[in-house]
Amino acid sequence: MSTCVCRLHFNVTIKNQTWRTLTRKCTSNNASLRNLINICIVTFKRAGIIGVVFQQVIGSHIKQKMFCRRLWLKPGTGFWTASQQGAHNLASFHQASLLPQRKLRGLLFPFSELEPHLACSVDRGHFQLFQPSVEDITKAEKLFSPSPSHKIDYHTSAVRMEHAPSQNQPEVCFIGRSNVGKSSLIRALFSLAPDVEIRVSKTPGHTKKMNFFKVGKAFTMVDMPGYGYRAPKDFVEMVEHYLGSRKNLVRTFLLVDGSVGLQEADMIALEMCEEFSRPYVIVVTKIDKCRQGVLLTNLLQLQDAITQTVSCFPQPFLVSSLHFSGIYLLRCFIAHVTGSIQLGDTCQS
Repeated sequence: MSTCVCRLHFNVTIKNQTWRTLTRKCTSNNASLRNLINICIVTFKRAGIIGVVFQQVIGSHIKQKMFCRRLWLKPGTGFWTASQQGAHNLASFHQASLLPQRKLRGLLFPFSELEPHLACSVDRGHFQLFQPSVEDITKAEKLFSPSPSHKIDYHTSAVRMEHAPSQNQPEVCFIGRSNVGKSSLIRALFSLAPDVEIRVSKTPGHTKKMNFFKVGKAFTMVDMPGYGYRAPKDFVEMVEHYLGSRKNLVRTFLLVDGSVGLQEADMIALEMCEEFSRPYVIVVTKIDKCRQGVLLTNLLQLQDAITQTVSCFPQPFLVSSLHFSGIYLLRCFIAHVTGSIQLGDTCQS
């Protein structure tokens, strides 16, 4: 049986209008290809898509074939588009809300699982400043959910500030050491739009561009190159120019690896953020990669550093891109600081 490289096009149709076209490449024999298509059908069916057309385009040396399948589901069924990786099973807060209460609280507020292990003398207040309501978190999630009128996608890249797009909408940027988990975090934040293209260098630490992602007309998210010993030689110049001149920048998110704690390069980045007196937040990544004792030690060290700052938000945000801990809370904070949603009186920024 012949083997070929093919491209599958998924044209998702709702009310006779194509909403989005997705593409998947694969190398497969014809039998396996049919299995792949059947798997995709099941995926779309679970997602609640009303009509799907599958088209197989094979190399010119083989006759083109067409597979057409249509799924007719009940009106009002939930809608989601699949991609090569698919969405995390906890991408939606609705799915998380079905979990036991203790598990849900751990996902919403990861610090709650560490709190019992803290000494009584430790001030817990700085770790619990931002506590939005369930209604606020639900409002924020809608902002990270794509629709025909609210598109979420990669916008452009820039090596220098003069190449950066000129726009008036609020902007947030993410900076961190190489391999701190920045790309994984951005994927988790955009997991409700799993076909968003997160651009990364093939060689870790060699990304040289600022990548811009537009979240409808609400705000833009900027992925900065990773810093550290592998950082591009013009990294400092690029970031300093960005932090100093970007008028629509409303918040910088500085990522720190929770499994290793603050490193020398992190302290340099923190001092740089302080120098420009622009509001920033520390996000502690990879909280699932170490024991709770190690994480607590690193967290308390980090909190000591935060108390010495002026422009840093007092509360560090703990996240696990793998287990989705803290992702809903961070989405809500981003939505709030960009002015996209209004929160209740219990929250601070």
